[in-house]
Amino acid sequence: MILEEQRLLHEDIERLEQAIAERTLEEPKNIRERLNRDHQIANFLNRIQHQSTRLLQIYADDDGQRLKEIQTISTGDPFEEFYKEYSSIKDFHKRYPNEPAENLERAYKRRAHGEPEPMRVDATKMFTGEEGFGRFFDLNLLHETYLNLPGVKNTRRIPYLQYLEMFDQFTPPQCPLKRPDKLTDAYFQYLTNLAAYLEDFMRKIKPLEDLDRLFSEFDKEFESAWEAGSIPGWEKQEAKTGAAGPTEGTGSGFWCADCQKEFGNENVFQHHFSSKKHKKAAAENANGGENGASNGTSAPKVTGHSVKEKAVAAREFRIKKLAGAMQTERSDTRVNVERRMGMTERERQQELEALFNDEEEVVQEAENEEGAEDKIYNPLKLPMGWDGKPIPFWLYKLHGLGNEFPCEICGNFVYMGRRAFDKHFTEGRHLYGLRCLGITKDMSLFREITGIDEALKLHQKLEAEKKKSKQAMENVVQMEDAQGNVMPEKVYYDLQKQGLL
Repeated sequence: MILEEQRLLHEDIERLEQAIAERTLEEPKNIRERLNRDHQIANFLNRIQHQSTRLLQIYADDDGQRLKEIQTISTGDPFEEFYKEYSSIKDFHKRYPNEPAENLERAYKRRAHGEPEPMRVDATKMFTGEEGFGRFFDLNLLHETYLNLPGVKNTRRIPYLQYLEMFDQFTPPQCPLKRPDKLTDAYFQYLTNLAAYLEDFMRKIKPLEDLDRLFSEFDKEFESAWEAGSIPGWEKQEAKTGAAGPTEGTGSGFWCADCQKEFGNENVFQHHFSSKKHKKAAAENANGGENGASNGTSAPKVTGHSVKEKAVAAREFRIKKLAGAMQTERSDTRVNVERRMGMTERERQQELEALFNDEEEVVQEAENEEGAEDKIYNPLKLPMGWDGKPIPFWLYKLHGLGNEFPCEICGNFVYMGRRAFDKHFTEGRHLYGLRCLGITKDMSLFREITGIDEALKLHQKLEAEKKKSKQAMENVVQMEDAQGNVMPEKVYYDLQKQGLL
């Protein structure tokens, strides 16, 4: 019956709204549970839209079946219609005796631990290990594709960390590709894959946002900017007088349509018209029926790149907007890559195992429910890293952080590790201690000296040597010859003995 279907749809929508309210009140304990909840709510919302669409079709009653059914119930014998429907239900269950009955009251309720949840999405299957449940980008494959692009593979190899900072920059000096290089199929496919990845990643981490509306706004912004000619790297270019064609390429030089080459210097551009290569290219274009540009007197050559240029520019614009909308994930990715570069392969594997280990999550959830304070297990008393956890033991041994270096000049301050100890001789604490002892000059000579007595003795020795050398200079006897030349006494007598005076 149509009315029964209508009632069932209303009940289903109410159950879905109640399930969404229950899950919204929950506070997920980690990012995985939050993503599972958000995607489940998104699936509930999609089902509500589907059911509402069906309800609107029933209320529209284009075929008149609903009105006919209402008239039959209201005008005829109600028991006759009741028994007719009852017999059809019995016949259906005779044909399908094992057909399960749907229990809407339990359909969207929370299940016990271990039971499958309705419309639940497992976040572990949505992301790669590098993405960390939507916290980081995984652009390794796209990075390799970018390095193999024509125009890029012959330049300096860009590391992955630098690529994360400039993958949405498409103008020099960040991007080495010139305008003609961007019209290749390889570059177009690279942009398509990059835009698709960023869009899919954004849909996975933000399932409850109206992303279709956001993407349509991106398209409108692009159309406006394209008509205005304000897309960076794709500005409208005017034809130059005396040129062989419209200025293409990077937009900063002189473009010859016959030679398909860009010149950075105007004099070189003007003189190349008399070359054999240009004349041959102009003749071939003229024979082929194209609008050649011989000696710069003919009309500009009409190119067929406008449609492809717009498609490439649209994808570059979309990538910029998507990267700008996910700045947090982008910065977290750079920090994570820098952190993982200082880890061994074994530590990376341990981190992935800990990330996917359900048992650790169960223990953590139990501790949070009991209200226990988080205690960091650190029996070796290792220093804390940037993430609030003890640093790896190999890094602790590498820098010798277990060795203590006290400095009496710094107020008996103890430095952990040779690196920190060597660095402190040029820092303010040590220099201030030397000034308090009266040492203000030649502080570099006091490196590796940490005792006050040693520093004072060295200072007194240096002062005595300076005083002695000063007195020696003052006590030098000078002699003057008959011509008035002044010289030391020893030199004077040596010259006298040789008969040179």
